[in-house]
Amino acid sequence: MDLRTEIREFLSSRRARIAPEQSGLPAYGGNRRVKGLRREEVALLAGVSVDYYVRMERGSLAGASDGVLEALASALQLDEAERDHLFHLARQSRAPRSPGRRRPAVAVRSTLQQVLDAISDAPAWIGNGRYDVLAMNQLARALYSPVLADPRRPANTARFVYLNPEAARDFFVDYDQVAGGVAAKLRMEAGRNPHDEELIALVGELSTCSELFRQRWASQDVRLHRSGRKRMHHPIVGQLDLDVESLELPAEPGLHLNVYTAPAGTPTADNLALLASWAATQQTLATEFEAHNG
Repeated sequence: MDLRTEIREFLSSRRARIAPEQSGLPAYGGNRRVKGLRREEVALLAGVSVDYYVRMERGSLAGASDGVLEALASALQLDEAERDHLFHLARQSRAPRSPGRRRPAVAVRSTLQQVLDAISDAPAWIGNGRYDVLAMNQLARALYSPVLADPRRPANTARFVYLNPEAARDFFVDYDQVAGGVAAKLRMEAGRNPHDEELIALVGELSTCSELFRQRWASQDVRLHRSGRKRMHHPIVGQLDLDVESLELPAEPGLHLNVYTAPAGTPTADNLALLASWAATQQTLATEFEAHNG
């Protein structure tokens, strides 16, 4: 991932989506040669010279102060995730160049696994910005059984979504929305860690094997890990409309704790209880099998 290319494509894509009238600028003439704002219009709105903005859009953010970045974010009407992404790109521009590096595999501490196991009534798992599934409780393993069918470990939900699209469409009710979110969060991670070899390899694999991923990646959209709702169709218990909380772990930078819940008395809560019973049965059968063959 070339940082200058990332910056150029991100800024030009954000500029292209804003019509002059959205920024309170007059749109002279009916035939504009560019889609969205011109570079000189962004420079005017951000309060910088045209030459300076052109240098930034060509990939040079190293000398941009936080004040200039804030003005640029305002001119381009960036949302919170896009603003954060812009600042990540600027931070990387200022950092000394370093060769690609492989981030060590994160072994989740045993106390965090204990926390997961203590959450008995809700699926809970820990993942990183590359969508690796690093630790799960029993109910999460049952919920994500279609994702875990791929023998590679750590399991990776981005691979499942884009490289096993038939199974993913069956599992995720809102597949298109999920696919867009995965690509946008991977793009956000690339802004934070552009030299992460494992991330580069994952993006390369998805780009090579999935036309849909190539399209979503090219959109330059970014998104934060946040709370929301996921609708799933589980092969054992059917429809699950789950509330998702994604919590950063301050002691483990880059990791998130994801917990899926449902209000009491709802069909989803009943189906989660059914899934928990099924999971306990499977665990018992596995234990008996191991004891019998031990």
